[in-house]
Amino acid sequence: MADPTLFLGLELAGTGVHPASWRRADSRAEDLFTGGYWVDAVTAAETAGVDAVFLPDAFTPQPGGPGVTRGRLDAVAIAARVATATHGIGLLPQASVTHTEPFHLSKAIASLDFASAGRAGWEVTVSETAAEAKAFGRKGVQDAGSLWHEADEAIEVVTRLWDSWEDDAEIRDVPTGRFIDRDKLHYIDFAGDNFSVKGPSITPRSPQGQPIVAVRAADAAGAAVAVRRADLIRISAASLEQARARRADLRAALDRAGRDPDAVRVLLDLDLHLASTVDAAAAEVLELDRWAAPAAAPRAGDAPLRHLGTTLGLRTLLDEIGGVADGVVLRPLALAPVLTRLADLGRARPAGTAFRHRLGLPRPVSRYATAPTN
Repeated sequence: MADPTLFLGLELAGTGVHPASWRRADSRAEDLFTGGYWVDAVTAAETAGVDAVFLPDAFTPQPGGPGVTRGRLDAVAIAARVATATHGIGLLPQASVTHTEPFHLSKAIASLDFASAGRAGWEVTVSETAAEAKAFGRKGVQDAGSLWHEADEAIEVVTRLWDSWEDDAEIRDVPTGRFIDRDKLHYIDFAGDNFSVKGPSITPRSPQGQPIVAVRAADAAGAAVAVRRADLIRISAASLEQARARRADLRAALDRAGRDPDAVRVLLDLDLHLASTVDAAAAEVLELDRWAAPAAAPRAGDAPLRHLGTTLGLRTLLDEIGGVADGVVLRPLALAPVLTRLADLGRARPAGTAFRHRLGLPRPVSRYATAPTN
C-alpha cells in the first residue's frame, strides 16, 4: 500500500487531460455537461481514498483543433453540485482573479465551504490571453508581473473578507430581535493598485474560517505569490530530482518570507494512465496520441512527470514521491480507466472533517477579532 499519509489530489479535467480522451468508448463524453457526470467522478474519487479534487476552469474554451473537447461548466458551480453528494473529499475549483471581482469570489468560495461542511478550497488562477480579455472587454492583456500583482491583491481582499465576520457574529437573539452583533462585523478598508474594497462581506465566517488557498508555482511571478499566500503550492517537474530541488527552493523562500515551511504543502503534478499492464497502458496512450490533432499536442517543454502503467507501479512511485514532495496531484490522461483502478491503491476514504484539519493546518483566528468595534 502506498503511504496513506501522502496527500493525494486528483485533477478532473473533463474526460481527461489528453485532448483526445473523449474519443474513448468509456469516456462518457455525452454526459460531460450534466451534473451526474461530475457527481459520479467525485464520489468515485472519494471512495478510492483521494483527499481532494482540483477542478480546472478558464474563461476560454480548451485550445486545439476540432478534435478537442470544447466547452466548460463553471468549476465553483460543479463543486457546489457535488458537495452534498460527498462527505470527506476536499473540493478545489479554479477561479481566475483577472476579470473577476474579489468580493464575488470571497462569497462564492465561502458559500462552498458552508455547502461542503468545511471542505472548500480555491485554486487561484490568472487569465493571460487576449481572447479572455476580449470576452470581458474591460481591459487589455497584462504581462505576468501585472497579472500576479493583481492576484496577490485579490487574495488579500478575499482573505480579509473571509475574516470580516467574527466567528460569533451571529447571535440570533430572539428577545432583542438582533440576528447579528454588528460590533463583530468589520470593514476591511483595503486600498491597493487594483482594488478598493471597504467590506464587510455579506457572508458569515465559514466553517474553516478561511478555506484552503492553492496556487500553482509555474513561473517566477506565480511562485512569489504562492510563497506569500498559499496553503498548497502546485509544482510540475520532469523528474523526482527536479521536484526535490523545487520543493527545497520553495521551502527556503517560505522561510525568508517569515512563513513556517511545515505549514505549507508542496504538491507535485503527475500525469498518468492506468491499465492492466505497462504495455497495455503504453498502447492506449499511443492510440490517444494518434487521435489527437497536431495542434493539440503538448509542447516539449511542458511535459511533467508521467506514469504509464499499472496501479502497482503507481504505488511504488507514490512511495518515492513521498520522499520529495508533500503530496501529488494526479492528472489522468483519460479519466475513466484511472477512476476504475484507483481503488486498488487501498487507501481509506477521507474522513468527514474540515479540509484544514485533514491537512494538519490550524483554523485561523479572524484578524479582526481583537480590533476595535466599528
